[in-house]
Amino acid sequence: MREPYLVVSDLKVSFPTADGVVTAVQGLSYSVPLGRTLAIVGESGSGKSVSSLALMGLHDPKRTAISGSIQIGGDEIVGMSQRKLRRHRGASTAMIFQDPLSSLHPFFTIGDQIGEAYRAHSGARKRAARKRAAEMLARVGIPNPAARLDDYPHQFSGGMRQRVMIAMALVNDPKLLIADEPTTALDVTVQAQILDLIADLQQEFGSAVVFITHDLGVVAEIADDVLVMYAGRAVEYGSTEQILARPLHPYAWGLLESIPALSGEPAPLHPIPGLPPSLLDMPPGCSFSPRCEFRDRVPDDLCRRELPLLAARTAEDARLSRCHLPDPDVRFHLEILPRLP
Repeated sequence: MREPYLVVSDLKVSFPTADGVVTAVQGLSYSVPLGRTLAIVGESGSGKSVSSLALMGLHDPKRTAISGSIQIGGDEIVGMSQRKLRRHRGASTAMIFQDPLSSLHPFFTIGDQIGEAYRAHSGARKRAARKRAAEMLARVGIPNPAARLDDYPHQFSGGMRQRVMIAMALVNDPKLLIADEPTTALDVTVQAQILDLIADLQQEFGSAVVFITHDLGVVAEIADDVLVMYAGRAVEYGSTEQILARPLHPYAWGLLESIPALSGEPAPLHPIPGLPPSLLDMPPGCSFSPRCEFRDRVPDDLCRRELPLLAARTAEDARLSRCHLPDPDVRFHLEILPRLP
């Protein structure tokens, strides 16, 4: 396997609140080589976006405690000075945010905003930056790009604004692209176009991509590997084919069972019961145990007493799972798979 470009090791991110310290990310570890896409999935509040902001160094250092290691292209991000982080953001690493309308400045034209991102890292003059901005708009499929440089964000549709965000993110040819639910607010047709665009541009630039989403349909479309997060921790990690076809963790089973059938035939959904735990008051043992229908099948009440390790089931299996069930693969095929639409 290729050498990873992004390596995250034992990442922890905590925030002080009026009620206590919230640890939104707890011991997260993964890696992504150039040319591959890792999808990070989970419910709202699972720590997906918090971890991605840490990769960009966007947390307020005065209000956020970050420990562990984030290495991007061999450079350590945790503890990096703000001056060096500004050089890092947009150059080696770039991010596409969920809502382009709130991410783009309403008072500046699209050309000025893309050009500013280019000039900040290349030192190019304004005319060269404007030419580069037009090239990037053309590359992401915006018609008549030279004329649209003088338009403002509100003059673009939602899908076109997202294309502008992608152009801005890629204007400096970054090696790592982070996409934080970039298709959530788009209709399915535009969503498919954006996913195809990101995949095509990844091949062109050869970049590593971290794709944050809660949509398993998007995961199947774009990702090579999947990291499933729950309550700030990774609960399963492996290839997309393995996790979508034979997941090992009951939380991943629940995510698959919650997908509506596309056959047109009525089929009952099986939502995961209960709510995610409060990060201020985590349950002892496995954080998913209060919602897990299989916890009583594990002897000695182990699920409620002891946090399982994120580990492979066998030496031959590259997947990692955080679960006490002795043989979850068999349970999935015998009990869960027949219920899926």
